[in-house]
Amino acid sequence: MSEPGETIDVEITGVAHGGVFVARHEGRVVFVADAIPGERVRARLTDTGKKSSWRAETLEVLDASPHRQPHVWRQAGVDVAPEHRPGGADFGHIALSHQRELKLQVLLEALERFGGMPAPVATMQAAGPVLSDSADVVDDETPDGTRWRTRVSLHVDEDGRIGPYAARSHRVIEVDDLPLATAEVESAARGLRGHAAGRIDLVQPADGRVRVLPRPERRTDAGRPRAGRAQRPSKPAPKAEVVLERVGGREFRVDAGGFWQVHRLAAHSLSTLVSSRLRDAQPDGPAIDPDAWHLDLYGGVGLFAATLGDLGGPATRVTTVESDPRATEHAGENLAEWVGARAETGRVDRWLARLEAEASVTERERLSRGVVLLDPPRSGAGREVVQRIGALTPATVVYVACDPVALARDLSTFRDAGYEAASIDGLDLFPHSHHVEAVAVLTRS
Repeated sequence: MSEPGETIDVEITGVAHGGVFVARHEGRVVFVADAIPGERVRARLTDTGKKSSWRAETLEVLDASPHRQPHVWRQAGVDVAPEHRPGGADFGHIALSHQRELKLQVLLEALERFGGMPAPVATMQAAGPVLSDSADVVDDETPDGTRWRTRVSLHVDEDGRIGPYAARSHRVIEVDDLPLATAEVESAARGLRGHAAGRIDLVQPADGRVRVLPRPERRTDAGRPRAGRAQRPSKPAPKAEVVLERVGGREFRVDAGGFWQVHRLAAHSLSTLVSSRLRDAQPDGPAIDPDAWHLDLYGGVGLFAATLGDLGGPATRVTTVESDPRATEHAGENLAEWVGARAETGRVDRWLARLEAEASVTERERLSRGVVLLDPPRSGAGREVVQRIGALTPATVVYVACDPVALARDLSTFRDAGYEAASIDGLDLFPHSHHVEAVAVLTRS
């Protein structure tokens, strides 16, 4: 039995969900980091605890793929010892076009394996561009897929070191640059000094100015840090700064530390894609029925509710549901121009259960002609939420997903409820990482 720390030479045969690559050694699957399908690499075992699969990290490339490139983040390159490679750019050694081919493969395999969808038709596209009213390009993805992060989380350890965590660890790595971040965020990161142990969020909203948001560790009575918790304030915390983000000429209010898409083009790209696919689904009529009742679940500050409102017009009846009360407060402000828009605070599963129990006959009829859009967390919506959506029998469901496996499982449940995918699109909103966004439009079968 091999032990962690031993080295093995393996052939990389495929890509797996989670940013690792597939090899076999003595009949066992080995998930290898920092490789590419078609390569032969020397790898160091990191986890041999399971009988069916091990994990390893690439130490040396013996036969390189033609798709291998110098890592976009020099300190994460294969020539650096694995324990010193920063995390967050696990595809940065792969040519950008091939990254997208691999991400599409991961999406398709997840849909087939976990969603029971044999060879579904799907696309993979880059973010952007943003066009002006005169069709000039205002903003676009960089040719090498860098400089897109407007939000970066760094960490401060007990010795005062500041940087990202090492890949697959909680050890802080000091770095010289942040190539995936915008130039302004990278510059702000270089100026950080003297922060307490914990996390520091760097946020650059539409006005271009970077906000530095320290999140110190909370300490227990024994003096040990409690990771991931904010310091208990001795006085009331100051009110969160509200910043503005812009999408398609529209402004959205959001707390500086609240949720907004990380890629500078992501909100625009997602909103544009959702609008386009809803129009495609109704080629002979309006994209959405303005007299129906539409839902935006896990709605944040109302980005997609506004997308639906733009499609339906000023009288569109749309309700956005979000568990974060601050986000809901902003959603109400952001949707003020639509007389039929409401922003409600609540857990989506509980809100749907109440709706199912209390909706009138007229409300159910309007829901049956409407669109339900959901943008759940990485874990997905889950069986209960999907079944409750299915029970409302909306005309169209739009699912915005940030995890292919969670999407596939939920689409399988939707199929049981009588819905089939009219389109599935992958969006590469996280270049040089394994993450991928997807938008699925479902209609009643």
